[in-house]
Amino acid sequence: MSAAEILLEAKGLSAGYGAAEILVDVDLHVRRGEVVALIGRNGAGKSTLLKALMGLLDRRRGQVIFMGHDLSRSEPHQAARLGLGYVPEDRRIFTDLTVMENLQVGQQMVRQWPDGQTAPHWTPESLFQLFPNLAEMPQRPGGRMSGGEQQMLTVARTLMGNPFLVLLDEPSEGMAPVIVEHMVQMILALKKQGLSILLSEQNMHFAELVSDRAYVLEKGQIRFQGTMQELASNEEVLRSFVSL
Repeated sequence: MSAAEILLEAKGLSAGYGAAEILVDVDLHVRRGEVVALIGRNGAGKSTLLKALMGLLDRRRGQVIFMGHDLSRSEPHQAARLGLGYVPEDRRIFTDLTVMENLQVGQQMVRQWPDGQTAPHWTPESLFQLFPNLAEMPQRPGGRMSGGEQQMLTVARTLMGNPFLVLLDEPSEGMAPVIVEHMVQMILALKKQGLSILLSEQNMHFAELVSDRAYVLEKGQIRFQGTMQELASNEEVLRSFVSL
């Protein structure tokens, strides 16, 4: 594995809230064009890890490298400007703004890879193809949308920033089966276009459908790393750290 393939890397990353230490010496990486799953039960530290990578926690130590830039002490807006996208679990759309206005808020420039190739980029029109439900309601305020529609809008707004890599927190949590299926197809389509994704997920079946590799997190520590196939066949790890 060459260093050029790695978009995001954490080394010895620890973080927490107040006096509580949630993450302990986490090492992980995401390569260009791959989908990596963070698997774990509720409270394992998955969301905390994504927030720490994005720079949303005041108390963190260790190293975070993204696209060759050290983000260990950066602010979230600095990470976003470099092309690191973040889709929070609680969606956080602008409820008073319309679908189109939410998309416009997230818009950033078209980016290029270090080798000069144009990176994946999106417009409202291309996102409406990816999310046909949103195409039917461009002028609807975010507060008048269903939870599944809001989830789609949050992802679409993040993609308007033309990120190289997206941190995607619990995309299937609380979603109806039809929305979950749409999320699967959406992630596979994004991967086909060259986008890298690090997603946190409890739903092992969902993660299997979309992910290349996985890290299993328990009590803020990495307990397993490998391909999705290796994880799916490791009954001991599944029983100990994944199954409820």
